[in-house]
Amino acid sequence: MKRILWAISTAMAALGIGAAALMALNLRGEGDLPTADTLQTSPALVARGEYLSRVGNCMACHTVQGAAPYAGGRGIETPFGVVHSSNLTPDALHGIGAWTSADFWRAMHHGRSRAGRLLYPAFPYPNYTQVTREDSDAIYLYLKSLPPVAEPNRPHALRFPYSTQAALGVWRALFFSPGSPQADPARTAEWNRGAYLVNGLGHCTACHTPRNAMGATNDSQAFTGGLIPVQNWYAPALNAASEAGVAHWATGDVVALLRNGVAPQGSVLGPMAEVVFRSTQYLSDADARAMAVYLQALVPHELPPAAASSPSASTLQRGGKVYDQQCAQCHGEEGAGEPGVFPPLKGNRAVVMRDPTNVVRAVLQGGYLPATAGNPRPHGMPPFQHILGDEDIAAVTSFVRNSWGNRAPAVGTIDVYRARERRGQ
Repeated sequence: MKRILWAISTAMAALGIGAAALMALNLRGEGDLPTADTLQTSPALVARGEYLSRVGNCMACHTVQGAAPYAGGRGIETPFGVVHSSNLTPDALHGIGAWTSADFWRAMHHGRSRAGRLLYPAFPYPNYTQVTREDSDAIYLYLKSLPPVAEPNRPHALRFPYSTQAALGVWRALFFSPGSPQADPARTAEWNRGAYLVNGLGHCTACHTPRNAMGATNDSQAFTGGLIPVQNWYAPALNAASEAGVAHWATGDVVALLRNGVAPQGSVLGPMAEVVFRSTQYLSDADARAMAVYLQALVPHELPPAAASSPSASTLQRGGKVYDQQCAQCHGEEGAGEPGVFPPLKGNRAVVMRDPTNVVRAVLQGGYLPATAGNPRPHGMPPFQHILGDEDIAAVTSFVRNSWGNRAPAVGTIDVYRARERRGQ
């Protein structure tokens, strides 16, 4: 009996120590936050906050299509269930009307709500923790200037145990620590500004970095590319010349891609088209250039070659027929496209990436460039998912990946099926 009691007491003590350690890890860096708000607003600060909220693409997640801006309620699908964004308007009951700038900073920097609840990292506070207090305050003042919207927050729809604060606490203890921007004295002010924007408000690593089974980014592999959970698009490596690296581009061309969605070397589509449409097209000239300079200076990363699997002659023949019927009118018989209108497929690194997800998704879903000030009436590619079956899509994508000098592994019907159906894999 004594041994049983001793074992129980030991287990309880271990649980108590573990719980205390977990709590300490989740409170690290918070300190004492002020309860009074003495922040003074001004038109200049509100305007700056509006600009910074654009840089952070806040409206994209916190607005339901057709509803009031920043009123929340948009469902963000994750491999663990759906997280619904919160109401950021100054409504006192449902929004941030009762929040102080310190409360807002706590959410941005520490990932904790005004009431003290841990926030889910679908809100990218692992990146926003790098945002300065001054910029957080400016965003807060802008949001407080908006018309209040009495839109109740929707509960999340997460599976157990991911729906519990305990599980979230363990995740944070393992994968999150509050940070702050650290300037590199060996770099220029422009490079440091770019690093701040890319890694903080821009939260580029949230998509362009692989994630582990628990949904945390693998920071040791930052910018090496990763599949965006649930959306079924591949965010290419930003530090690899074979994917989306821009080290060899002219800086002005990188700026054009960020601001206009199109550059001489390529264009954006899929989730990145929405980022340009809602966010980066509004960058100031200086900030767009700073981001370009930083992205160009990323340490080059050589990706391992994909396992070779050349398409069969019958696949190429079938794909060629589909191409002639559906694609050649715009992209040309030799895959050269039409400059400034239809992108070339010949020599297009987006076509021959080792991961074929994006080229398959473009055929399935279509390819639409964002409408921007620099490219107000872009051409788009229609979807073919309702016209072509998996075998035809596999054949035509294999064809374009292995014609006109292109060389890439064949696309199988299983790749097309996964692109249609994959959920968070």
